[in-house]
Amino acid sequence: MTSKKAFAVLVCSLLALQSYAHGGPPGQAAHSTDMFSVPDAELGSPLVFIIYGDMRFTDPSETVAAAPGPRRALVAKVASESPDALFLTGDVPWHGGSAGDYRVFGEETAVWHERNLRLYPVLGNHEFSGCEAAECLENWWRAFPEFRGRRWYAVALGTKLRAFALDSNASLLPGSEQRQWFEREMETLPGDVRIAIVALHHPPVADQGFFIVRSNERALAAYLKSIARRSSARFIVCSGHVHNYERFERDGVLYLVSGGGGAKPLVVHRGRADRYRDSAFPNFHYIRFELQGEHLTAEMKRLEDYAAPSPLLWKTKDRFELWAKPR
Repeated sequence: MTSKKAFAVLVCSLLALQSYAHGGPPGQAAHSTDMFSVPDAELGSPLVFIIYGDMRFTDPSETVAAAPGPRRALVAKVASESPDALFLTGDVPWHGGSAGDYRVFGEETAVWHERNLRLYPVLGNHEFSGCEAAECLENWWRAFPEFRGRRWYAVALGTKLRAFALDSNASLLPGSEQRQWFEREMETLPGDVRIAIVALHHPPVADQGFFIVRSNERALAAYLKSIARRSSARFIVCSGHVHNYERFERDGVLYLVSGGGGAKPLVVHRGRADRYRDSAFPNFHYIRFELQGEHLTAEMKRLEDYAAPSPLLWKTKDRFELWAKPR
């Protein structure tokens, strides 16, 4: 490599690092509020919400990068649950630059819109595949117009549950735009909030091996460690990216990986810290949460007959519960 080429590569690398540290191009647009609220009176009793991700909606003829049968089965099963809210942990399309992939997403999830499900998505890395950042975000906001201009936001589901949808493609390091926003949200979190959900794509905690947790998400985990000690809320972090299911408890925070939405499954080598020990594979699944008063229960629902032409058999493969902190 010539000295001029080497210098050009160095400059580009430094610019990329600087962009990442400050939230990535483009940043969050200014809004009077980044909060979406649903009053208690409009929520069910118990309050039910679902989290899952890594669907990779694309042409159904693509059966290597994604599994259209399980993907469609999950969409139908989630719709049948009629949750109060549905959080998607990213990689909704296979290629964020493909209008066709978003069209398939719209067609295959039409039942969600027919049932008026409240959808709260987060950006994954595949949302930025095959396009420049500005174009990728424009495609994303066309699919989810209610979030236009927002790469991260908060959701108040009644008075007891608060969710934070973060963008792990942008910086979560101290001093970054997103981190400053999140810290302000934590500093002003109402005392009535009993459960705080943090949803993002890249996991802050995961089984090691093929996937290594990045410094961006490690920084978030370090911050949550300090917050969990003094907050009146219990924290649950839900991510995707790893195409499997994992469950960890660390520093007073529950970490879940839910990436079994239809993308090509990934084998994980479960360390002793992973509370989920079942060896069944693949784990096409979703997580169903139910909040009743101060008590939260969660179940991982796994698709059993995933290889069938029309899969429809489900089994609860993991179950856990949490109580809100004493007041």
